Amino acid sequence: MSKLIRVNGFEMATLGHINQGLWTLPNNKRTQYHRIQYWIELARTLERGLFDAVFLADVVGTYATYKQSRDTAVRSGVQVPNLAPTLVIGAMAAVTKHLGFAATVTTTYEPPFGWARRLSTLDHITGGRFAWNVVTGYLPDAAKNFGLNEQIKHDDRYELAEEFLEVLYHLFESSWDSDAVVQDAARGIYTDPARVHEIAFEGEYFHVAGPHLSEPSPQRTPVIYQAGTSDRGKRFAARHAEGTFLSPRDEDSAAADIADLRRLAVQEGRKAQDIKAFLSVEVVTGNSQEEVDAKVQTLVRHRDIEGHLAAFGGWSGIDLAGEDTDKFLEYTAGDAIQSWEKRWTHGEGRKSVGEILEYVSHPAHNRFFVAGTPDRVADRLEEIIDRTDADGFNLVQHLSPGTFEDFTDLIVPELQKRGRYRTAYTEGETLRERLYGDGNPFAHKGHPAAKIAAQREQRTQQRIQEEARQRIQEEASRQVDGTYGRLRRSA
Repeated sequence: MSKLIRVNGFEMATLGHINQGLWTLPNNKRTQYHRIQYWIELARTLERGLFDAVFLADVVGTYATYKQSRDTAVRSGVQVPNLAPTLVIGAMAAVTKHLGFAATVTTTYEPPFGWARRLSTLDHITGGRFAWNVVTGYLPDAAKNFGLNEQIKHDDRYELAEEFLEVLYHLFESSWDSDAVVQDAARGIYTDPARVHEIAFEGEYFHVAGPHLSEPSPQRTPVIYQAGTSDRGKRFAARHAEGTFLSPRDEDSAAADIADLRRLAVQEGRKAQDIKAFLSVEVVTGNSQEEVDAKVQTLVRHRDIEGHLAAFGGWSGIDLAGEDTDKFLEYTAGDAIQSWEKRWTHGEGRKSVGEILEYVSHPAHNRFFVAGTPDRVADRLEEIIDRTDADGFNLVQHLSPGTFEDFTDLIVPELQKRGRYRTAYTEGETLRERLYGDGNPFAHKGHPAAKIAAQREQRTQQRIQEEARQRIQEEASRQVDGTYGRLRRSA
């Protein structure tokens, strides 16, 4: 049986996310990204389209590689200005019942204890519909924004992230017993203090006493998303990720990356299908091919090439300004997004500077840009899923809310007709149940969070057994005291 296709709406609280320059279109509401009504309308559209989640990207620096300056990025609105993604989720959660929410937050510049409380808060107020997209950051000036003299090296950032997540798993899974909250109004006890524990974490990077300040949320550990496909990123994802976000150059590389991630997950003691893979895709559709062609031409006319070069520089760490167009770039394993750098400088996908400039000039050069009538788009989406073994897509916007509205109104019915898209939200209430099925709100066996949860439950069972023994002893003592008292009185 063909798998259902999952879709996340890929967004960012900024002017120009992936497609630069399109904010200038009169029917684009991107300039309203800082208005709460923008996010409310977005959430309602995505839930009407039965999307899994809205996936919110983020950066905490500027794109300053191109021309060795941030001026192009600032002028063009390349992911700056931006807002904190977590703070728009409450409004969206209030107007939806099923839509999930994934927000990007870096482990490199956040202390784990404070972020753990915000994570639990988001999972509580969404009713267990929250996921955290774990990133380590890639923009050099982000480091200086947070008091570092220079950017931490690529693989070192992952080592820090490993310990960061370990702290959070202990806070989420170990600090509060499952029966810690008793809500005993008669005795005036909300939480039994004997069932709340310090974690006393002592690591190389972090020292956290605990306990966690939040009671267990519906998922305890929110769903973990991750987007790294460098060698180190894959190992990290194989250990921690439940959903992975990939932007490969073609179907073959996508299939290879997905197979490799799942192979590594099995090595970590997890099941291969515990990792759900989402590919970045762009869709332009309409009721006729003429309408589609006109939409694509409009996108090309408003495309900001310099803005795309600024984004390319930030992602790859490569400044293309002034380079010889015949030059082929060399892979350096730099400290930006290594998989993005490697895509252009290594193997069969290696391209000259001129070829890269040509690539960014038109969206159709992207193998995952799909333009056509609903039947043709559905054909292509099915082909991508079936060839790569991906689970779904992160749908990139061109127009807000036009892209998501077109997908909801035109593509979703076509996929439903083919049996490739849900017709209702039938899974459980949490986002993890959306991924794994009803009755699976917590991290799966083999996941690091699940291992700590198992230790917690073992500790809880030991406590319950000890409490039972104490009650038996106390009852026996009372019986002995009662018998002794009766003997004394009879004497």
